Amino acid sequence: MIENASNYSGLMKGVIMDNQTELKRTLTLWQVIFLGLAWNTPMIYFSVFGVAYEGSNGFLTAAYMMAVLAVLFTGASYAIMAKKIPVAGSAYTYAKETIHPYAGFLVGWVLLLNYLFAPIIACITFGIFLHAEVPSVPAYVWIIGLIVLLAVIAIRGVSSSANISRLFVILQIIFMVVFCSYLAYGLLHSGGAASLLSAEPFINIDMSLPVVLAGASIVVFSFLGFDTMATLSEETIDPKKTIPKAIFIMIGIVAFLHVGTSYFIQTALPNLSFTDPDSAALELVGVVGGSFLRSVFITVLIAAIFSQGLASVTSVSRLLYVMGRDSILPKKWFGFVHPAFKTPVINIIIASIISLLAIFISIDDAIRFVNFGALSAFFFVNICVITLFFKNKKHSTAAEIVTNLIFPLIGAGFIVWLLALLDLQTILGGLAWVAAGAIYLIYLTGFFTKPLPDAEASENKEPSQVKEAI
Repeated sequence: MIENASNYSGLMKGVIMDNQTELKRTLTLWQVIFLGLAWNTPMIYFSVFGVAYEGSNGFLTAAYMMAVLAVLFTGASYAIMAKKIPVAGSAYTYAKETIHPYAGFLVGWVLLLNYLFAPIIACITFGIFLHAEVPSVPAYVWIIGLIVLLAVIAIRGVSSSANISRLFVILQIIFMVVFCSYLAYGLLHSGGAASLLSAEPFINIDMSLPVVLAGASIVVFSFLGFDTMATLSEETIDPKKTIPKAIFIMIGIVAFLHVGTSYFIQTALPNLSFTDPDSAALELVGVVGGSFLRSVFITVLIAAIFSQGLASVTSVSRLLYVMGRDSILPKKWFGFVHPAFKTPVINIIIASIISLLAIFISIDDAIRFVNFGALSAFFFVNICVITLFFKNKKHSTAAEIVTNLIFPLIGAGFIVWLLALLDLQTILGGLAWVAAGAIYLIYLTGFFTKPLPDAEASENKEPSQVKEAI
């Protein structure tokens, strides 16, 4: 930990466990960014390409631009909260400290949907692709193999995870640049340099706002990942500066890749069509670069899936650790940090066991849980910023009103709109999970007659960062 860690109590008291073992601050700015990008997975662009292309009636560039606008407001709220409360736990910790410990519990409970099922999605996809390439090996064999490998790497330490994630993220970025280069070369060959510049992908007489918004509601999930970076605050060097920077840089990189790729696709292939939306990316890559580029695409996509799974296991283990540290979950198990590896080993093992559900459930079901959990957490982070705005009586500038009230209100509005677009089955399933969490909360608090296990200690021993924030 940093030298003045002994001055922290409250939230930070739990970082130093009974065995005096703590998480190590080793992550630099770019390691945090690459872990966020690994969870985000730039290649997810191709996974949703067909559905997004149809949903936006081909106006994919405008749809991504609208999605960027939506996530920027919530990203700004995460940056504000990460600077004010630079401790692990992300939305869970923010809600607990700014709204109420009960609210924090429920936000953390909902976040578990996102974090527990994210590695499941990676494992399911990994099994599907490799089974398709090697039909003689069942999908469940690939799934189990991936789960074991991810657990071993995650246990070794977050720096190891960051280094591996960086390699696979770079491969994804290189592929997307090469893919765009193929398209640009085709434009140059057929129409000269002038053909590279076109306003059609952004402004078109056939374009309508409802269609663009419909497309944005699909592709906005391609930008998830900044919540993951916030969970790494206690393992990041100078998190009050590093995490906010990392959030905006990650959003910028993803926006550049996805908007840029969409621009070249629309410019080079304005009348694109495909037979199956689910496999549209394979058709697209085959059209652009033939069998060679298609083979490279499959290889890089598998690497991307591995990277996303690693980032997911790392993140869920940290969220479970914080909830265990606060005695929301049994502290003896969930708050344990291995004295040698300095990682929450038990949580990694638990997350790996839960990931075995990938053998039995569909990817659609897993995605539904992730979407509900992520969007719900995003909504509450915006609300946390607004809550702090009204708690802080020293608002002297117009800039503070814009960044701490207007922007989070817009961000919350965008998230409510996206939640409203989820199907009924997803909403009912998510509400059932929330109800289960509420029942557990009632049990922990004796029908709300006593505070949560960590609430009294947090009130009496708040870290200096939290005191300043609230």
